[in-house]
Amino acid sequence: MFGLIYDTHELDKPQKRVISVHKSRKTAENALEERMRRLGKTVEECDTRIVWFKRKVQRGDAVINHDFSTWKPGEKIPYGELHPDCD
Repeated sequence: MFGLIYDTHELDKPQKRVISVHKSRKTAENALEERMRRLGKTVEECDTRIVWFKRKVQRGDAVINHDFSTWKPGEKIPYGELHPDCD
């Protein structure tokens, strides 16, 4: 299952709070867009990211790095995510 987590990218704070849980990446993307609109912030400013959970979680749970990954196993990763825009 996909979801949104609150992630400030601080190494000394490994636990991330689950903001929401979704059955598809598309509904997670919609939720992220709604969150950005509601907060009036960009994706970087609202410290939120979409992840694939490796275990069952609920909104409000705390997860750590081994509980999630950026991509669902077998999911097609967009070309731009695999190759940088610069040389």
